[in-house]
Formats: sequence, structure tokens, C-alpha cells
Amino acid sequence: MKLFHFIFLFVFCTVSAQKNLAFDSIKLKDAKDLLVDDYGNIYLYKNKDFSFTKYDSLGQQKGKLMLTLPFKIQSVQNPLSIASFSENAQELKFYDQNLNEIQTVNFRQKFGFIKMVYAEDLQQIWLLDESTKRLIQYNFREDKIINSYPFDIDFENVTDLLVFNSQVYLLTKTQLAVYNFNGNKMFEFPLTEGKRLRRENGNILVIGKNTIHFLQDRMLGIIFNAENSQIVDKNSAAYFVINANKLYLYPLNK
Repeated sequence: MKLFHFIFLFVFCTVSAQKNLAFDSIKLKDAKDLLVDDYGNIYLYKNKDFSFTKYDSLGQQKGKLMLTLPFKIQSVQNPLSIASFSENAQELKFYDQNLNEIQTVNFRQKFGFIKMVYAEDLQQIWLLDESTKRLIQYNFREDKIINSYPFDIDFENVTDLLVFNSQVYLLTKTQLAVYNFNGNKMFEFPLTEGKRLRRENGNILVIGKNTIHFLQDRMLGIIFNAENSQIVDKNSAAYFVINANKLYLYPLNK
């Protein structure tokens, strides 16, 4: 598998000149993460107060969460049902477009210690159970375990999980690794500062601190890079960058 342990430049789109969005720099200050949906709404997470705030493209606040424990927003690709997992609380919560809570799934009663969650759709989720070393496919609507696979790996450094097309993608502090359902590693890539995984149709993206990688055919390439930036993200139309408490947009030319 060492053949695939490299990073190459994969070009499938280009970006045009940047645009500085008129966004209040005070709102961007101390932001730990940035997410953007396909309607142009901006979501900012600040871990100093565990807040998650939604703004429209003009910077007008549309909703805000203030929680007492750290949590991880999986994605805002479906802004009508935003999944948020708290390892500390052992809960998965779903929020609507106004960031009102619409459902909570508590794992304490049914499982051991859940390290990471991937919400596949509005019924099924994938769980990494650290206490039993299992990968679990769970229908939370029916409270039913669909599948359970032995998964004897090091759970400690896992920072994100994604399951697609019978493959398990695990992001850690030092690499992106891809496993089958037997827990066998198929291939891996050294990777630092990766923050979260995203699936766009059949493509797997790794959103990092200032880079976005694209995985295809066991090859990993950089499709966007913004050196010295604080945070990057993308939607279907553009890349977004926070740099020096300013928000920039780079439209995609496909």
C-alpha cells in the first residue's frame, strides 16, 4: 500500500479572484470553525463558549446555540436537519434551519462509550463504540441495531468518521485511513491538521485548517489551499476563507 502513501495535485476545478465579504470582523473573531451551506448561510463555531451561530450571506444572525459541553457539527449540507454530536454528553442532537432542537438520541442506555458518530441520513447512523471495539449501524428511528462489526483499532486519536460505499473513512490527528467492514486497513495517507470529512455525491473531501483535499481512486490531492488562513470551507459554488478576521469568497469555475 505504500504506492498510495503520497499526495499529488489533483485539479478538477479552478478558482477565480477572491471577494472580500462585508462580514463583521467581531463576529469572526475567536471562531474555531466555519461551515457554509449551499444557500450561502454562514455558520461559526466558537469553542471558548461552545456557541454555534448561523448568519445569512449579509451577516444577519438567523439562529444561535449555546451549549454547556463541547460538541461537533457534522455538516450543514442539509440545513433542515443539522447533526451535532457531544462525546462528553454521549448524545446526538438534530437542529432545524433556525437551530431549534428537533431530536435527541442518547447513547448511554444502549451502548458503551461512543467515540464518534456519522449520521448517514435521517434514519441511520454509524457509531464507533470504543468500549466494545465495534462499528455499529443503528436505526435511531426504530431503536434498532442493523449491523455490528468488530473494529479493533486505536480509537483515541479519531477526529472524524464517514461511511460510504462499504468503506469506513477515519480521520485522525496524523492521517486519513480507509478500512473495510472487517476492520482491515485498505490504504492510508499521512495528513495533519485535518478537521472533518465530507461526502459530495461520490467524492470524499477532507476539510483542513487551510487546505481542502479530494480523495479519488486511492489518490489524495489538494484542490484548494489558502496559506496562513485561520479556517477554510466550501459549498457547491465557492470556497470560503477566514483570514485576519475577514471572510473571503473564491467562486468555483467548473
